[in-house]
Amino acid sequence: MTFSNDNPGADFSDVGGSSSAGSSSTGGAADFSDVRAGSSSTAPTTGTTYTVKAGDSLSKIAKHFYGDAGKWKKIHAANSDKIPNPDLIHPGLQLTIPEA
Repeated sequence: MTFSNDNPGADFSDVGGSSSAGSSSTGGAADFSDVRAGSSSTAPTTGTTYTVKAGDSLSKIAKHFYGDAGKWKKIHAANSDKIPNPDLIHPGLQLTIPEA
């Protein structure tokens, strides 16, 4: 699997769009006129962003947001790409806290 940060100095300046024969072009400008706000299928639909502080744990954060420390797994699942080990979170880490 390849991640966008595998080559942080990558040069994409030669990447450009091309139009097929018969389609109109606006000089390389993309036309997003048919895109509706909030219709992305990949963007999180709900949740709060929380920045981890010294002394925090997922269970402590879950207790704060949900009133139940046992719901830490919900936070971990929503942030599994950022938290490979739920026992090791660090100050400054920004987490998405899903709605209860």
